[in-house]
Amino acid sequence: MTPGSALRCDVRPVPAAYAEQAMSKSRNPTRPAPLFGHSRRRWVRRLPYGVAILFIAVLLPVTGVVLAQDHGLREDLAVALAVLQTLPLLMAVRRPLRAWAIVFVADVAGAAALLAVPAQDGRPWPWTPMSIIGMLLLTLAVGLRERRRTLLAVWLLLLSASLVLRNVSSERDDGTWVTLVVLSGVLLVVGGALRERGDAQRALAEQETISEAERARRTLLEERTRIARELHDVVAHHMSVITVQADSAPYRLDGLPSPAREEFASIAATARESLTEMRRLLGVLRSEDASGEGGGSERAPQPGVERIPQLVEATVRAGLPVELSMPDPLPTGLPQTVDLSAYRITQEALANVVRHAPGAETRVSVTVDADGSGLMVLVVNAAAPHADAPPLETSGTGHGLVGMRERVRLVGGTLDTGPLPGGGFRVAARLPFTTNTEEELFTA
Repeated sequence: MTPGSALRCDVRPVPAAYAEQAMSKSRNPTRPAPLFGHSRRRWVRRLPYGVAILFIAVLLPVTGVVLAQDHGLREDLAVALAVLQTLPLLMAVRRPLRAWAIVFVADVAGAAALLAVPAQDGRPWPWTPMSIIGMLLLTLAVGLRERRRTLLAVWLLLLSASLVLRNVSSERDDGTWVTLVVLSGVLLVVGGALRERGDAQRALAEQETISEAERARRTLLEERTRIARELHDVVAHHMSVITVQADSAPYRLDGLPSPAREEFASIAATARESLTEMRRLLGVLRSEDASGEGGGSERAPQPGVERIPQLVEATVRAGLPVELSMPDPLPTGLPQTVDLSAYRITQEALANVVRHAPGAETRVSVTVDADGSGLMVLVVNAAAPHADAPPLETSGTGHGLVGMRERVRLVGGTLDTGPLPGGGFRVAARLPFTTNTEEELFTA
């Protein structure tokens, strides 16, 4: 059996709950997620903040000093430009495009301000080394966040500004703008590729989560439909008995007054009408497999507790050592839903042992409560005798546990499943004889 934690019959499927939580989350447009905010690693999520603070701590004082001392700008103007060119790096963690726009305007303003001071040999223009470093860092951040059209617009704007400034004062041009334009284009391409790859991976993970939830729900609905088909035979039997008794009452009981005969006739007519409606519903439930083998098997008489010995015998012939413990004589007069559910739960449990722990010693126990209020079904298997032997199935769909859970819910019982400390698996189901919760299967 597939190892797993203990289950109760009323536990909600985990994939469905997880998918509902994932689909209910919506982004707040006023506060975008930070760069690398989707990473599971905490240090990766904090990395952009650390990089931004580090570059601000280095570039802010260096930019102010270089603009004031090397280029000859006034100190107040140099400090203002240094602040505008570096502090937006921290904003780029969440809003890289806005930060790039602020720094771009500040860099252009700084290049224009340098036109007011005498040109000096060896001094790069229009972009200083500090502004190039900050701009490259911001272009990478923009590439990791924005779409292709935005990235192209950013690169073209940077290229246009560089060409315009070069034409304004060609004697100051030292060609460093070419380096900025080329490297910015490379970083935008790299950042855009990384963003698209991350978006694709997140979309795939989300789709897998939704698909898993849909598979779990489909499995649940298929199992409920199967139980409904089986339950039809149980209810139809009781309705047929009512019809026969109502039709035969006037002949079995002498001296019935006319109102009583009319009442019995009405009861019989209502019962026959109910049977007709149930057959129509059953036709819908069986429409998918009526032409295959499933259609014939669904119409066969439903098994019960008395068939468990035959089930165990067939399992033993398949190579699984099974020990069966049942009361002798077998209990009679069991509710048909309990009778059928006990057989199906035992069948699913043994099938899981054969698939996931072939050759494991297994014990099946069916007992009636001391007070006669319910039936206990217990299937316990040890670990597989050959630990290195692979199971017959490694990717179980969970149909077995889902079916057990729904059958137990049908009769208002309890189900406990889970791995054993020394290896193996345990399935314990208690099925009460009296319950008023049958309709919960279809209203839950």
